[in-house]
Order: sequence, then C-alpha cells, then structure tokens
Amino acid sequence: MFDTIVCMSDLVPQYAWINGSLQPLREAAEIVELRRAVESFACARRAERHPVEVGEDLRELRHLIDVLELDFSRRAAAYAATDQAEREGSATPQDWIRHECRMSGSAADAAICAGEQVRALPQGEQALEAGRIGFGHFTLLARTARALTSSPSAEPFDERPLLAQALAHSVGRFRHDCAHARHAADAQAALAEHVDVVEARYLELRTGEDGAMFLRGFLDSVGGATLRTALEPLARFAGAEDTRSRGRRLADALVELSSHALDSGAVPATRNVRTHLQVTATAETLSGAAGSPAGELEHAGPVPAATVQRLACDAGVTRVLLDARSAPLDVSRERRLPASATRRALLARDRGCVWPGCERPAAWTSAHHMVHWARGGKTELDNLVLICHRHHWMVHEGGWQLARHSDGTIVRIPPLPERRPTARAPDGAAA
Repeated sequence: MFDTIVCMSDLVPQYAWINGSLQPLREAAEIVELRRAVESFACARRAERHPVEVGEDLRELRHLIDVLELDFSRRAAAYAATDQAEREGSATPQDWIRHECRMSGSAADAAICAGEQVRALPQGEQALEAGRIGFGHFTLLARTARALTSSPSAEPFDERPLLAQALAHSVGRFRHDCAHARHAADAQAALAEHVDVVEARYLELRTGEDGAMFLRGFLDSVGGATLRTALEPLARFAGAEDTRSRGRRLADALVELSSHALDSGAVPATRNVRTHLQVTATAETLSGAAGSPAGELEHAGPVPAATVQRLACDAGVTRVLLDARSAPLDVSRERRLPASATRRALLARDRGCVWPGCERPAAWTSAHHMVHWARGGKTELDNLVLICHRHHWMVHEGGWQLARHSDGTIVRIPPLPERRPTARAPDGAAA
C-alpha cells in the first residue's frame, strides 16, 4: 500500500519514513474529533442518577464501544494485509497490535479476524451497528466463518442460522452454538482441533525453598471439566466455622482427592510397594517432645511435628533403631494401625466423619486417635474416631480439639487465642 520503511516513534514521535523520506505523521481528522469528544465526555461532571438510568447508560456505552471495536477491527485487518508490522520488527501483525495497542494476543487476533470477515457477514455487521448483538457475538461469528471457509472447496458461509442464535443467546451460549455449527459442518476438523488442545496439556510442579509447591498448567475442556467435577463436591463449605476462600477450598479439595487416591490404593504401586507418603521422624518428634527436630516428608522436606502426628494417626509404621553413627541396628516389620477388626467396628460405629455437620462418608476418612498413640493413647475403639482430611488437619495443625461426652457424642473445641495449636485432643477429664 505504501513504501513505508520504519517508524521512528521512539526517536521522533511525530515523524516517520514514508515513501523514502521523513514525513510528519498526520492524524485522521475523524479520530481527532472523536478523541476530543471522548475527552470532553470523560471529564464532564455528572449529576447523580437512578440505578435504572445508570443501567441504560451502560447499555448505550457498551453499544458505542462495540461500534468502535468493529471500526478498529476493519483497520486492524487493513494493517494486517500489509508488511508494515514486519518492517517495524514484529513477527506478525497480531504481535504488533498486541504490543502497540496494549491488547492480549487473542484479542488482537479476534480483531483482525473480525475485520477480515466483515464483507462476508453483512447482516451481522448491520445487527451490531443496530445494537442487536455485541462485538463478542460478531467475533465468534467471524471465527466460525473463517474456520468453515478456510478450505478452497468450501461453500460460501451462510450467516443467517447462526445470526438468529446470536440474537437470542448470550455470548457464552453463542460460543456453544458456534462450536456445534463447526462440528456439524466438519466433524473431523473439530476432532483435530480437540486433539491439538489435548496435546497441549501440561502441569508444572515447582518446589520452593521451604518445600512449598507452585502449580502451573493447562487442561483442555474435557480434562478441565473432569478435574472440576471431581473437586467441586469436595470444595463445598464444611460447616459454619469454615471461612476459607473458594481458592483455598479448591486447593484443599485437590489435596484431599490425592490423599484419598493414595489411601484407597488407586495409585499404581512403585517397585511392588503401595505408593504413599513417606515420613521419617524421631520418636521425640512423634511424641511432640520439646526440642525435637522436624519430621522429613518425601518431596516436601522438613514438616512440623503436628503434621507428622496427623500422618501417623492411621499409617503403616516401621521402627528403625540407629547407633551413634546413625547406622541401622534393627528394622522392624511395618505394622498398620488400627487392626482390621478394630477398623471394621470403627466404620460400623461412626459411618463417616464425626465432625459435627460434616457429611464425608467413611471411605473418605481416616482413623484419628483422640489421644495420640505416641503419647500413650491406645489403638482401641474408645480412643478412635473417623475424621475427614480437612477436619483431621484442623485438629492437628489447626489447633482445634475433639472431645467425647459421657453419652458418646463428639464436641469440637476451637483453638484458644492465647495458646499455640496442639496436636492432640483432650481426654474426657480435660473436656
């Protein structure tokens, strides 16, 4: 279109090399007029208006923005049809628009696509300008048109069926309409796109200096729906005292889901040994003695004694005796707590988490010692209760306590502000 070499906006903001010579940049008169009008509107003082009137203002403003978005897309498509972005050092027109117009990459691509498809969507253009659909509808319509006409042998795109749905549906619902239309037109292409997205799945686990883990990843729609369906029931509020944010509840649900998979043996064995958390701790740490070192959790590093005691409540325990040089003298066989008969009786009695108001079933609980066995508590039915992952954490690391009344009912006691969290529940006398 023009023999433009390079823009010198950083060095001489109002000049550029055009047609082989340095020329002043001229701003379009209509844009100058529009900017003045927008600045005047933005700076104007406004009287207080009724919410109904404010809502009408929002509708009209959104329509005006949509009209401007459509004009922007036309100009973006015209710019993308030239090699100016490459001349200015950008890899693609989308990249130049993303950077120079302060947009996301997907928004820049949507603008170019909408501008390229305007001529193929005259009725959609009219509907937008009349305020009957939004720019979000139009970009989805344009992307669908581009996808269905990309093949040289493709039929001309008929916008009328989808436009009728755009007039009736929200942008979110219309996105589904477009997906259905693309699948109906070319199921193989839709499958290929889905496979590409699945191939893009990834999960990155980065461990911080203190053993905490940072997660970053991407899932396709089916994978994301699977994970969300599994987490949502576990992420519900767990009683009146549950003040966790939704993000915290979802994170706790992911940990609980993983713990359940390990507890139930659903995870494949490693070297013919059931996969599970491996904790190494001294007897002093397990009993909570003052001055004892932290425990060591595989893949996590040092963990507090309260965490060691929670994990040891219902775990396989192997005793290792060391000499003065830390060489093993004796290694016992693993023993599981509690015994099978006791566990069956516990399941029959409690039927699920005993925390008042909790509805976790027995399969999602572990046996908790009211008085921890490392402190002399016995692995007997009277000293055991079933408790879910969330409330087990609250009892050990969170400082809550469980006590049993003489009639057998369980009561919960919140942590005292002046006391540090305790790793064990009080016995009947303390209650």
